[in-house]
Amino acid sequence: MDLAPAFISVADYFKHEETSPIRHEYLGGQLFAMAGSSEEHNRIACNLCTYLITHLRGSGCKTFISDMKVKIQVAQGTGDIFYYPDVMVTCDEQDRDKFYKTHPCLLVEVLSPSTETIDRREKRLNYQSLASLQEYVLVSQDQMQVEVYRRKASGNWEIERLGPDDSLQLNSVGLTLTLTEIYDEVFAS
Repeated sequence: MDLAPAFISVADYFKHEETSPIRHEYLGGQLFAMAGSSEEHNRIACNLCTYLITHLRGSGCKTFISDMKVKIQVAQGTGDIFYYPDVMVTCDEQDRDKFYKTHPCLLVEVLSPSTETIDRREKRLNYQSLASLQEYVLVSQDQMQVEVYRRKASGNWEIERLGPDDSLQLNSVGLTLTLTEIYDEVFAS
């Protein structure tokens, strides 16, 4: 006998997250536990966040690290989605909710073996449904490799793949970083 999964409301999800020792992503009424991250994963996210905070100070844009949720409203009646991106920037003054943001211009995921497929497919497609999103960046933690999905003026998305000698140009926030800066203290020299 198959049992149907239990669905919980958004309100119950938020109540649960307040006291849970484990963070969960929320997809249309179902919870999915998030695994912890490696030192490399954490260092890359911290490096990116540090550069973004410094660059955006005083601009009205806000940078968040992995404890802030992004809310995605999907088709009417199918339920909301809440993810915890590794790094997020929002420059929209309407984005005032205390526990989640809805208008990010930049989202970054550091790839982990357990989440890479989800980050490349499910999250990418859901993130790209956000009208405010201009760039989605995937950063490998195993090698100096970055992929940036960038929304073109036509609304279509293009992909740029970067290697060790390249620089990441974040048009959404007017910042350029070398991959050496992103991977500072990640790989032994």
